[in-house]
Amino acid sequence: MLASPASPPGRPPALSRTHRLSRIARAARPGLRFDAWNLLTLGIAAIVALPVLVVLAHIVMPTDGIWHHLASTVLGRYLANTLFLVITVGLGTFIIGTGTAWLVVMCRFPGRRLFEWALLLPLAVPTYVIAYAYTDFLQYAGPLQSWLRAAFDWGRDDYFFPNIRSLGGAAILITLVLYPYVYMLTRAAFLEQSVCVLDVGRTLGRGPWRLFSSIAIPLARPAIVGGVSLALMETLNEFGAVQYFGVDTFTTGIYRTWFGMGEQVAAAQLAACLLAFVILLVLLERASRGKRRYFHTTGRYQRLPEFQLTGWRATAACLACLTPVLVGFLIPGGLLGYLSIKGGDSLFGARFLEFAGNSLVLAALAALVAVALALVLSYGARLHPGPTTRTATRIAALGYAVPGSVVAVGILIPFAWLDDQINGWLRAHYGVIAGLIFSGSAFILIYAYVVRFLAVSFNALEASLGKVTPNMDAAARTLGQTASGTLRRVHTPIMRSSLLAAAILVFVDVMKELPATIILRPFNFDTLAVRAHNLAADERLAEASTASLAIVAVGVIPVVLLSLAMRRARPGGKDEHL
Repeated sequence: MLASPASPPGRPPALSRTHRLSRIARAARPGLRFDAWNLLTLGIAAIVALPVLVVLAHIVMPTDGIWHHLASTVLGRYLANTLFLVITVGLGTFIIGTGTAWLVVMCRFPGRRLFEWALLLPLAVPTYVIAYAYTDFLQYAGPLQSWLRAAFDWGRDDYFFPNIRSLGGAAILITLVLYPYVYMLTRAAFLEQSVCVLDVGRTLGRGPWRLFSSIAIPLARPAIVGGVSLALMETLNEFGAVQYFGVDTFTTGIYRTWFGMGEQVAAAQLAACLLAFVILLVLLERASRGKRRYFHTTGRYQRLPEFQLTGWRATAACLACLTPVLVGFLIPGGLLGYLSIKGGDSLFGARFLEFAGNSLVLAALAALVAVALALVLSYGARLHPGPTTRTATRIAALGYAVPGSVVAVGILIPFAWLDDQINGWLRAHYGVIAGLIFSGSAFILIYAYVVRFLAVSFNALEASLGKVTPNMDAAARTLGQTASGTLRRVHTPIMRSSLLAAAILVFVDVMKELPATIILRPFNFDTLAVRAHNLAADERLAEASTASLAIVAVGVIPVVLLSLAMRRARPGGKDEHL
């Protein structure tokens, strides 16, 4: 029977539209649906958090009096030195990174274009490498003090020279290496800031300094906090430089307790103290932020106003940007080059191509995986901003606060158990043993890198995604886009600068990572970091300089490309600002 015109087949158009709008409204309400994105976010967070949870599981285990011994002897020194480094490095990276970012974005002075990318160069220098370089140069038998004694006919007790191998020296060197975290993220935030807000501030009579302190800093707060947090977590994890300088911190204590004393439980509890400290910092920052959010609400794109600096102001700006580059990259790079020429590594040549290739492949793969997972986690948290998702993503990002060797052990424990189970099943059913399947493979090495450095990419992407107003999500969904389509077609183009910044941060960090690489690398699989460490551990600093210089050289190229890409990928086109 044919349907009458009054009752067309299917659902009435008005009812269909009503149902469609109802579905869109339900999808736009956060935390009400347990869909594929929620499952994917929680699944990724659980996988990434597994090594951290394995370490934390040791907290409830007995320590047989070792913890009491640590608390009564060295725990106070660990705490005092760690707090000193955290406070000093936090303030130093904030001042250098934020100040130089504002200068190169908002001011015109000679050399500004050069400093835009040159200020990123210390990011390519590992802290243990800069420690080796300055120790050789500044120690009593080094070139500088030897020249001073020869030039002025001084004896040992005739002059005072600060000891670089000290707590203060470690704080200065760590600050010089880590300030690019703050500079990179803050510069990206300044490039994306609203001209309208700055114009309002200028009409109210605020000069460059007051615009910077009262408007630009509050608007860039998520990026600044993200950069400082990365620097602080890297400081808490620093091992090579502080161990070489003889400074006792929580990290050196964890290594000494775990691998020196063989007390895994006590070492894991020390690591838990680091986790608790990081969690406390994150909670305090988020509590102080409250419910304030920072969105761009205008579609007009125009150039940012720039302040022309002349005279002593231009000279001061040049010196402010030149000093961290000179002390954090040019001088140690020159020292490494001199040592390499004077007595470099005898294996320089074909073997170095192998070392460099291993480092590049591992860094590139880890960067791609970490950025992809961070994008999923940050977007999943945006779609479902409930307590379960927030807690899961925070736990997944805590791997950055755990020393690399502890992460490695947290990975080895479950994967060694899995290898045993697989081999037991194969032996029982087929009479064969496959050997080490996951342990000692490149897979768990990349897994360790992702666990360690997921927070690097997650913080950058979360800060960038948080600046996109939710109205854009609602508009895209109303136009028929799914959650995946909205991420692909709306958010990803807007976040290009932050995606590039996150990828390069992970890439450079993996190039420099040492403890996890030594423990988890496949047999006869060395990287540049491993080669440099092995030589420096034998006090063969001249030979170690070749591998160290190669690490710096490999890291410089992507750092420069990142700076250029960030300029091209800014909102509104190649030469425009929001």
